[in-house]
Amino acid sequence: MGPLSREAWAQRLGAFRASPSTFMAGADGEDLGRDLLSDLRSEKLSEQTKVSLLALSLEYPAQLWPDVPAAEAAATSLLDILVLLPPRPSALRRPLLLAATTVLASGGVLGPTSGASCRLLPLLLGLATGRDVGRGFGPISEQRPLQATACECLRELESCKPGLLGGFLGLLRSQLGQEGPIQPLSLLLALALRNTLVVQSGSGAGLKGLLMAGVSSTGSGTWDWTLVEEGHAHLQPQAPCWPATEEGACGLAMLEPSPEEVRELRASVAQLLDTSYLLTPVAQAQLLWLLGWALRGLRGQPPALFKPQLVRLLGTAQLTLLHAVLALKAAFGEALFTSQDEALLLRRLTVAAQHPALPLPTHLFYLHCLLSFPENWPLGPEGEEAAPLLLGPQLCRGLMPSLLHDPMVLLSRLHLLCLLCAEDEEEEKGHFQNLQWYLEELLAGLRQRAALDGGPRALATLCFQASYLVASCLARQPMVLTPLIQGLAQLYQARPVLAPHFVELLDRVGPELGEPLRVVLRQEVVSRPGRDEALRWHLQMLAKVAEGDAQSATLSFLQAAAAHCAHWGLQEALLKVCRALLREGGGAGLADLLQALARQLEDPDGRDHARLYYILLAHLAGPKLGVALGPSLAAPALASSLMAENQGFAAGLIVQEALAPIQLSVGPQRASGPLPVLQLQVEALEPIYSLELRFLVEGQLYAPLEPVHVPCLCPGRPAHPLFLPLRPRQPAPARLEVQALYTTPTGLTCHAHLPPLPVNFADLFLPFPQPPEGAQPGFFEGLWDSCLPKGAESRVWCPLGPQGLETLVSRYLEPFVVVARPPTSYHIAIRLPPNSMLLLRLEAPQVDGVPVALRTDDWAVLPLVGDYLRGLSVTE
Repeated sequence: MGPLSREAWAQRLGAFRASPSTFMAGADGEDLGRDLLSDLRSEKLSEQTKVSLLALSLEYPAQLWPDVPAAEAAATSLLDILVLLPPRPSALRRPLLLAATTVLASGGVLGPTSGASCRLLPLLLGLATGRDVGRGFGPISEQRPLQATACECLRELESCKPGLLGGFLGLLRSQLGQEGPIQPLSLLLALALRNTLVVQSGSGAGLKGLLMAGVSSTGSGTWDWTLVEEGHAHLQPQAPCWPATEEGACGLAMLEPSPEEVRELRASVAQLLDTSYLLTPVAQAQLLWLLGWALRGLRGQPPALFKPQLVRLLGTAQLTLLHAVLALKAAFGEALFTSQDEALLLRRLTVAAQHPALPLPTHLFYLHCLLSFPENWPLGPEGEEAAPLLLGPQLCRGLMPSLLHDPMVLLSRLHLLCLLCAEDEEEEKGHFQNLQWYLEELLAGLRQRAALDGGPRALATLCFQASYLVASCLARQPMVLTPLIQGLAQLYQARPVLAPHFVELLDRVGPELGEPLRVVLRQEVVSRPGRDEALRWHLQMLAKVAEGDAQSATLSFLQAAAAHCAHWGLQEALLKVCRALLREGGGAGLADLLQALARQLEDPDGRDHARLYYILLAHLAGPKLGVALGPSLAAPALASSLMAENQGFAAGLIVQEALAPIQLSVGPQRASGPLPVLQLQVEALEPIYSLELRFLVEGQLYAPLEPVHVPCLCPGRPAHPLFLPLRPRQPAPARLEVQALYTTPTGLTCHAHLPPLPVNFADLFLPFPQPPEGAQPGFFEGLWDSCLPKGAESRVWCPLGPQGLETLVSRYLEPFVVVARPPTSYHIAIRLPPNSMLLLRLEAPQVDGVPVALRTDDWAVLPLVGDYLRGLSVTE
């Protein structure tokens, strides 16, 4: 069969990229790699098409040639194609070098027994050092690009096999001052030098003259694999950071080179540093890390070689170079940086972090550098978090957090403020009181925003993140924790719906905040009437904070609440509190409550659950009761035969939490009927029965939603779409929290939380009743006039995608069109539940968009309408 055409290859590659695993499992998957190599030799395909094929081999080499023999054959074939290219300029030489290198590295082929490796390595080294370029391997115009590509390929292979280029350090060093690309060769030499030091330190050998500038011959001889076989060195990440245990782990300090080797090593490092200013900032940062790593591990080698670079780097505006400087400071400390250098760096970071026009990532970077600043002489034990000594309140006055900041910036600045408070308490009481007052005011503002009824979830999350940060940094300062506890109690009093956030906070904080906060929250809950509308949140909180020392007040609250627990979820929450009290030892009052629940609960599972708890309480002592109620059934064998018999019984009665066995997604919109309906697509991952999907919308935007029931779901069988009627109280988007309650084939009842489902603004659109034929213009004009003066009017520019106005209307707005005069004008009427409307006049389209006049009787929807119209061209 002849080579495929460009169109056939485009279709085939598109199918492969859409799902590589599915394509390789199909009928054409096995032949893809072979066909790709075969068509690379064809003269009928253009070079551009061949470059596309080679790009695929760079991205998916393991899928195309999954085993060692296939990878070896593929690399050999790619090298054959490379050698047979005509001497004229070609766009294939560099992709072929990269593809052959990638196949060798990813396929595990690289080694002394590989014929492709023995062909490729001398070729790459010759190209990198300029010895083979211009002598039958490509035209003169391709010399520098080929040299750069060869260096990149060798760097990749050296990363895979540390020590691979150890025997050619002198050759690479001799090429550094000659004509050719400086950056690839510098990075290659630095990496090879660093890996060689690791390998030689592991074997206890010296550098053995490897840095001498003699030229080795690899044209006809075999490649020296000695260092690779001796090495087995752990490859450290090529990033500017030094873990504390790295020096001991690599054993580099054991290497004691001779004076001559030290001179050659320092000369090589100095040569690389002298030309480093010619590299890009990212390449300079990587070079500094590699060279710093090499010198840091050698015993008795001062880092004075880096001192001339600091004059240039301390004033840099490049973030990568600033990060590299801080990494050098962390590595060498006072051996390289004076106290004046340290003060200069801190002032630079502090002033830069206050710039008002900084992008968010850059702002966070400067703050992170301040929080993790490597001091020359840090106080306190190693690893303890503290603010730098030279970073006082006066210097950080412009870095105080504010409610107007982005959440991530606010948390970073708050972290710095907490460290200053922790340091300042021991030194100056006046400054500490000022900082403490500012901190309390900030936390109070965060709690005030989180307490807004129906407020965004992000505000509540930010408040609890800030509270956790303060509790972690200032755990030993009761002057800060006491108002924090009082404020959190007031926040719960104002908004009990935040109970899940409180539970998570209690799980994470230490006893300094956790224990007093539990007491305050328990008192707050039990002081409420048992019929409170936020009962389920009170029960969830009480299950976390209930203790045996205060059972009387807790039991009184539960007895009052039991009469109002008609819903299954409330009964389950009530029994969780009983379970928590059981773990604390129980008592006569709890036994009476469990007996009452076993009689009066409406749900049969709940009654059986309460009866089981009563039996356990009556027959087991405290230690055995704690084991029986533990989180795992894999508990030690108990002396009680009753408990052994009831373990399986308890598992059958308890509604167990599990991973979601279904996938739920939102299907296409159905714009009809009196209410908007969300169409749901459900897919089962395992057989389940009696599925009940429960939906919850936080806040008061929507009326409570009815659960959806499905008798049975099985994997592989198509499921009918589910329809969820929405009852919005305001025409606004929302997010649905979803919980599934179901029965497994083994008879267990489980519940699972599913990912939230979005309700978009467009999901609420409903059409008006269709007016009689011919009355559409008058009907629309009547609606248009009725919007004012009580409503609002605006104009929006709607960008058009490449498909035009007619396609946009037919795709998104067809059910709501009242008057259509294609292609110049459309009148659209949309009904927004519960009792609002949105009217659009789409006027004559222009080159890049269409002007839209709109009216509505609810001005609050104007921002939503603007975002929706502007987003149509993006989704198109």
